[in-house]
Amino acid sequence: MELLVDPEFLPEEGVLNAEESKHCVSVMRHRVGDEVYVSNGRGVIWTCTLSEANSKGCMLNVISETVVDPRPSSLTMAVALTKNIDRFEWFAEKATEMRVERIIPLITDHSERVQMRLDRMQRVVLAAAKQSLKAWLPEMSEPMKVADLFKDKTFDNAQRFIMHCDPPVGCENKLHLLDALQRHKDSLLLIGPEGDFSAAEIQKAVSLGFKEATLGDERLRTETAAVLACHIGNLINR
Repeated sequence: MELLVDPEFLPEEGVLNAEESKHCVSVMRHRVGDEVYVSNGRGVIWTCTLSEANSKGCMLNVISETVVDPRPSSLTMAVALTKNIDRFEWFAEKATEMRVERIIPLITDHSERVQMRLDRMQRVVLAAAKQSLKAWLPEMSEPMKVADLFKDKTFDNAQRFIMHCDPPVGCENKLHLLDALQRHKDSLLLIGPEGDFSAAEIQKAVSLGFKEATLGDERLRTETAAVLACHIGNLINR
């Protein structure tokens, strides 16, 4: 099974966008009569037959529709941009495979990278969704300063955790994320840069109600820690 993803696809019209049409005809080499699968990235996969193989706009006849329900809770990963952007792209790819709902690239006090091409990162996510046959695309946000994230009221009702390597400031002992996360509750997880979050950032997070957590005793790269946190979120909500 190969998946095409067109967020604007309308089954009653059956027109595939130009980018996916080119991929369908030129890369997948589908021809008229072939069966293809199309998702809108929002939980629907259509089984179709190709009625017109046009690299600028394929025509599809919808045979059936499969709806993949959203998960009972959402996982948002707010992860500091890595100095080597390839490492962040690797994380975004793996997060997509694990069906994370939202990815927020963070700019922190210790960040060495503060810019990112959103269009390129969205392509990374799209390719990962297609390869792993995901009906849901994660939302990829523009890079955000951690101070601005702290002001965002979107996550007021979510369980919020900041992972860092320093001694705890708001509790006696940091719980392992595996023990701290509650099942089927929206979650926001913060992962810092190579130099970790600053003391001021940790203090601010704790003052706003974020809980401190650990991913274990091993020192991990940013992208490794982020993937581990994603996996724990999936494990808790299995």
